[in-house]
Amino acid sequence: MTSVKEFLVDREPTADSPGAGRFAFTDDYSVFDWGKMPDPIPGKGASLCTMGAYNFERLEAAGVPTHYRGVGADAAPLAAVDDPPRELAVDLVQVPELPFRGDGDGYDYDAFHADAGSNYLVPLEIVFRNTVPVGSSLRRRADPRDVGVDRDDWPAGPVDLPEPVVEFSTKYEEQDRYLDRAEADRIAGAADVADLEALARRVNDVVTARAADAGFVHEDGKIECASVDGDVVVADVVGTFDENRFAYGGQEVSKEVVRQHYKREHPDWVDAVSDAKARADREGVADWRGLCSASPPPLSADIVDAVADMYAAGANAYTGTDWFDAPGIDAAVDRVRDL
Repeated sequence: MTSVKEFLVDREPTADSPGAGRFAFTDDYSVFDWGKMPDPIPGKGASLCTMGAYNFERLEAAGVPTHYRGVGADAAPLAAVDDPPRELAVDLVQVPELPFRGDGDGYDYDAFHADAGSNYLVPLEIVFRNTVPVGSSLRRRADPRDVGVDRDDWPAGPVDLPEPVVEFSTKYEEQDRYLDRAEADRIAGAADVADLEALARRVNDVVTARAADAGFVHEDGKIECASVDGDVVVADVVGTFDENRFAYGGQEVSKEVVRQHYKREHPDWVDAVSDAKARADREGVADWRGLCSASPPPLSADIVDAVADMYAAGANAYTGTDWFDAPGIDAAVDRVRDL
């Protein structure tokens, strides 16, 4: 299904009825939309699954509708298992093909929705931002005053936003695009963007509150949603170190650590990715990776180990349970500060 999760189907969804299945989390990761990178991060999949289940159960307790059913093949509650899970049991909805028309016409969302039926995965990511950290794409797309920050230029460090900002981006295109509200509404189909935004804000509130209790700052994140008989529910996975950016003691604790490492240590590859995406846009093709002149170098063993400890220690601290044999969060964060 994705570069970091496998997709297990127990009951196929139909045009009229959701199905059931599981996300099986791997230890792979992706940065800059590349897909599967050269190195797995040991234990990463279990940490994401555990955090995802923990957050889904908090959302359900807060009255936020989700597609979550439990963990493992038996769809058990998280409290019922002894070891960190790797499978998230969920309701499944249809995911139609999104054709690429080419010749400057882009993607055919009319065809997508013609096959969607009454339950489908909304082809959008709904992004919420509480701060503007280093590496945030918002710095390239908006001036500080556009989002309520009283200054003319972005500073070198993170910036707190006076109110959370919600944005919409594409989900199934080869390159993510941020959308204005009108285009997001068109792409969403039967799902209303006002409902999607409201759901994202509720998720943000729940995750931000838990992060603060555990000593983290919740900087930004995203949700995906399913439309089921006209109602929207939170889908995919929520509030992990891959979907969201957190900080602890002023240090990023998320996939952003690896992203920034590649920017510092392997800028030629990062530049090659940017050039390939730009060329794909100019030539009206979907597969930019085929145009890329370089492949990502592997990480060193000590970096893989440090990032693995960050995921495990972070999951322990966020959930308040020692699921993983890992250093304390302070030690794990100190280790990744200079990567």
